Amino acid sequence: MSLAVRDTEVRELMDDPACDPERLAATLRRFDTVNRLVSGWGGVYRTRLAPRLAALGRPARVLDLGCGGGDLVARLAALARRDGLDVRWVGADPDPRALRIATARESADVRFVAADSGALLAKGDVFDAVISNHVLHHLGSELPVVAAQSRALSSGVVLHGDIARGRLAYALYAIGITPLAPGTFLRTDGLRSIRRSFTPDELRAALRADTAGAWSVHAPAPFRLLAESTADA
Repeated sequence: MSLAVRDTEVRELMDDPACDPERLAATLRRFDTVNRLVSGWGGVYRTRLAPRLAALGRPARVLDLGCGGGDLVARLAALARRDGLDVRWVGADPDPRALRIATARESADVRFVAADSGALLAKGDVFDAVISNHVLHHLGSELPVVAAQSRALSSGVVLHGDIARGRLAYALYAIGITPLAPGTFLRTDGLRSIRRSFTPDELRAALRADTAGAWSVHAPAPFRLLAESTADA
């Protein structure tokens, strides 16, 4: 198997509506641990998100698109509370299976809604920041549309975090995920995610199709990509 080219044909098991619901639920819950270990969002929060929210000088609203089981929203909300930031967090996902897991993480400052970026835009929602984690690699030709919609939903920064495809990432994940994988889709789907993911240059090229916006692509942590834009870019 070659990782030289992005594999857009492979599908993740958890995207199958008929997949095992118990394994799916276990996968969504265990993403909390996996994302803490590999997603790099702790650094992204400290360097790119928290300073912007603090600079507002008022209560903020942040949207997580494709929030899945809600672990990232819950984690960032806890960090914001620790830092004394007044933030209302909204996790949005059109998949009711994911939302059943996510709603267990609701709190006074965190809520979840069944919606995608198009539905939120149609409602006229606007947030101070829009983020996503592991969403871009699921997208095909619709990526520029979702990118543009995410910018339209934000009056400030937009941050899309994802995996950087590569042989070392694939090999290390295949080994490292083993203790967490039993009873879940984590190993199979994680490896398939890497196969579907972008290199930095590929992601830059894909985002250039969002002709109304300016995007930069960074590597905030090993084997990670971060696509960043602002509302006025």
